[in-house]
Amino acid sequence: MSTNSKIRVVAAMSGGVDSSVTAALLKRQGYDVVGVTLQLYPGTVQKKGACCAGQDIYDAKRVAETLGIPHYVLDYESRFKKAVIEDFAATYARGETPIPCVRCNQKVKFADLLDTARELGAGAMATGHYVRRVEGPNGAELHAAADSARDQSYFLFATTQAQLEYLRFPLGEMEKSEVRAIAAELGLITAAKPDSQDICFVPEGRYTGIVEKLRPDAARPGEIVDTAGTVLGRHDGIVHFTVGQRKGLGLSGKEEPLFVLKLDAARARVVVGPRAALASSAALLKEINWLAPQTAPFNCAVKVRSMRPPVAARVTPLADGGARVELAAPEDAIAPGQACVFYSASDSVGHGRVLGGGWIAKAEPAQIAAE
Repeated sequence: MSTNSKIRVVAAMSGGVDSSVTAALLKRQGYDVVGVTLQLYPGTVQKKGACCAGQDIYDAKRVAETLGIPHYVLDYESRFKKAVIEDFAATYARGETPIPCVRCNQKVKFADLLDTARELGAGAMATGHYVRRVEGPNGAELHAAADSARDQSYFLFATTQAQLEYLRFPLGEMEKSEVRAIAAELGLITAAKPDSQDICFVPEGRYTGIVEKLRPDAARPGEIVDTAGTVLGRHDGIVHFTVGQRKGLGLSGKEEPLFVLKLDAARARVVVGPRAALASSAALLKEINWLAPQTAPFNCAVKVRSMRPPVAARVTPLADGGARVELAAPEDAIAPGQACVFYSASDSVGHGRVLGGGWIAKAEPAQIAAE
């Protein structure tokens, strides 16, 4: 009997192919695997391409049956609503652009669920994220996935060192095609299931309805103005806009295209300007989570949006727990509410170690940062 059989591992099963294969790989390696699926919102919410909906819970159950492992469904609706959905609405109401997947990992999956895994007597918890956990000289390190096209390290920047010691990511060295091949080989019902897309708790992609219900102030009508304060038009609520947006402004006929530069929630104003005004060379961050603690300025690579490649930057830790990031070259549409994640400068092509990251509080226009 494998020595792994004495080690219990909880596999977080969302009902998709990635988490299904994660559980399968652990079972193949001889671990005592327990599958756990979270019900995060009412089963009546059925959104194609989402995770943790009614159909996904059923699919996870079927996969567990095929693998011959126990499977539990935990009702996390109330804590998910408070930690993720209400935070999502509040972020929009502040004129920022939220990333609910980060909050879900930070506040629910890698906090509450991880505690539940310990209560079940598990020695580790595994997920289907495409990231790598590497044993370093000072403990576990978080690295980008081998497949940069699938890398999800940006969304896990808020993982603490203690959580990382307990977590496992079996898919970090794999490509998606390999994962689907294993699922097909094992006859798993999720083998050809489409990847989850968009925001899981938003029916039909209409996030504004949720925000307007929880934070009506985000739907307060207001003015669209230029950087000098000149009124150019009206809008039906800042919830409909994000930094960098061009469409939906209702300002056609202008000499040059206009983009959203800033959202002034206090005055319900949308500030617009030319594309050139979107460029920022520096940003202030709050709530830094360090996976490689730093006290002095250092060079690294950073990502200011999940779909952008890492770029060279210099990060200065601040006494208030935040940081200032100076970019080697300006980046467009750096939006408050998004994350800025630090990667080791020795490998800026997407395979580097995650040093930490924080939430973007303010972006400084390139012309100001350069002065």
